Amino acid sequence: MLQKIDTVEQFNEVFEKENKFILLKHSLTCPISQAAYGEYQKFTEEQTEVPAYFLAVQDSRPLSNEIAEKFQIKHESPQAILFSNKNAVWNTSHWKITQNSLTEALKENN
Repeated sequence: MLQKIDTVEQFNEVFEKENKFILLKHSLTCPISQAAYGEYQKFTEEQTEVPAYFLAVQDSRPLSNEIAEKFQIKHESPQAILFSNKNAVWNTSHWKITQNSLTEALKENN
């Protein structure tokens, strides 16, 4: 199930609770991000074992910046990040966010 998070506090709760999860940084105004969001939705409907979250960059700029800084991942939008064992273990952006690339990332980081 795809869940929206908006604040640093919400992210920290998820980060402490989940051993593995995936997050999409999504822009509400970008057509590339809309396409990536569609791929992300298809991915989350197919796989249910790993929790999936997203943030809307326009609504959650402090959270987006915090993730970029904390995990030393250059901010991009759209951007998908896989977290496992308290680390960001994989990320990609823009047109590379596809149902297949997300599925492969899970397999490679199992």
